[in-house]
Amino acid sequence: MNEARLAAVNVLFVLRQGAGRTTAIDKRPVDGPVEVGELGLAGDVQCDTRYHGGPDKALYAYSTEDAAWWAEELDRDVAPGLFGENLTVEALDVSEAEIGERWRIGSDVVVEVRQPRTPCDNLSLRLGIPGFHRQFRASGRVGAYLSVIHTGTVTAADPITVIHKPGHGITIAAWSARRTPEHAEQLLSSGIDLAPPLRASARRLAHRTR
Repeated sequence: MNEARLAAVNVLFVLRQGAGRTTAIDKRPVDGPVEVGELGLAGDVQCDTRYHGGPDKALYAYSTEDAAWWAEELDRDVAPGLFGENLTVEALDVSEAEIGERWRIGSDVVVEVRQPRTPCDNLSLRLGIPGFHRQFRASGRVGAYLSVIHTGTVTAADPITVIHKPGHGITIAAWSARRTPEHAEQLLSSGIDLAPPLRASARRLAHRTR
């Protein structure tokens, strides 16, 4: 089995006009070490901070395997950063990562899987496919937002190690595309710290069965 690794580190290339607002979705790979702070990568930008950035969305990770699936589905090349991710990872199943899972990247950076991405129409504009963001979400292959537990530097080809799994079994794909009241109850009773929007969503969903 291949060792999980960081395939590319991607930061803002150019700001683009999005759906009524400027977007920083155009991320592209950079060479050499990149500083990772509590709010993300050095040299990166988030435009609409109502929905992007902050400690619970400091980084966005996407796997080469999911990108390859989309490349076949769409019959087009899916280069690192095309979906706006900061970290393109290889041999690490981001879709099946548990919410609250932790990874070590390289020697010092530790990140936590906080929540799935909720794609907007800027992703559809980036791909040039009307309504693609809805197809993207329904697939469950949405990638994961990460918080930064330990800062440091990362470089493409750094190894990635899963150092903690919370054990509740609710994955990024399950919560994004197949969530149920039972999933919500499992998350709420797991005892892990949940990102506030995810906790609120889980409480609403769990309430339907009470």
